[in-house]
Amino acid sequence: MKVLLLLVLVSSLSMAEMLERTQMLMGTFATITLPQESRKEQQKSFEILRSVERSLSSYDPEADVYRLNHEREASITVYSYEAFLLSQRYYQESAGYFDITIGSITKGLYRFGEEERSVSRDERQKAKVGFDGMHFNAKKASLESGVTIDLGGMGKGFGVDKVVAYLKIQNITQGRVALSGDIRCLDICKMAIQNPFGEGEIATFTTKEANTAISTSGNYRRYIKDKSQNHLIDPKRKHAQQVFASITLVSHGANSDIDAYATAASVMPLEKAISFLDGLDVGYLLITNGGEQYINDSLENFVDVLKFRSNPKFTCETH
Repeated sequence: MKVLLLLVLVSSLSMAEMLERTQMLMGTFATITLPQESRKEQQKSFEILRSVERSLSSYDPEADVYRLNHEREASITVYSYEAFLLSQRYYQESAGYFDITIGSITKGLYRFGEEERSVSRDERQKAKVGFDGMHFNAKKASLESGVTIDLGGMGKGFGVDKVVAYLKIQNITQGRVALSGDIRCLDICKMAIQNPFGEGEIATFTTKEANTAISTSGNYRRYIKDKSQNHLIDPKRKHAQQVFASITLVSHGANSDIDAYATAASVMPLEKAISFLDGLDVGYLLITNGGEQYINDSLENFVDVLKFRSNPKFTCETH
């Protein structure tokens, strides 16, 4: 399995001695960094992530989502119900570009990782995709024939939110929670975005305030043969996105929100993605496959000291 690690440098600017632990959860490396005296809270945080995984996993036979995909009807936990409600909202807000029933392609057809499987255009077009093929209430959910769901477009952000909510109750205000490209800085952090075209970093920045959410989505390592067959599938065209190499969103809102918004924007045409993101309270850094960078004015509300790697290939526009 290929693990997507997008934000490659995360460091707290706090002078306090910190304890960092990493476990393999939710299909990636989950890293939680807290003050040394917060060992019990750190362990509880990993337990929370395991609970989220037991609800939203497509691979764990005991998980709600796995059972739903295989049995077509399943009882669901509170976490699953909340995630489904959020996914319904994201579907509406994005005009259908965020759609968890894309799993009919990403889970039902493609195989990413050690047992790779590419998919023909005819197979993709025949796949049943559409949120109206899913039905749920607080107790149970069902799928129409041919529909498969995939919570990968918001699940990691959702997991981060659940841990952060717990840490807030515990009055912990230093540290960070990181699941691949979905990160919450409890205090001020310095970040680096991995170069989507090669090794090293493409940009660095420092968060301006505590309690900042960051999400990065893009064509890094999860693709088959080449990046034209990547894991970011446009649910409308049923085709892998070809516009963006990387999208980074920064906000003071929920991680699940910007995780989903980054997923949706990544499969939109360029101008539609910019229009969509400009209507949200987020800062963004978009990098196209051609190397163009797009930054909105709102980004300065969330970050300081934004620096780019010097490379004449890149051009930059602001919105």
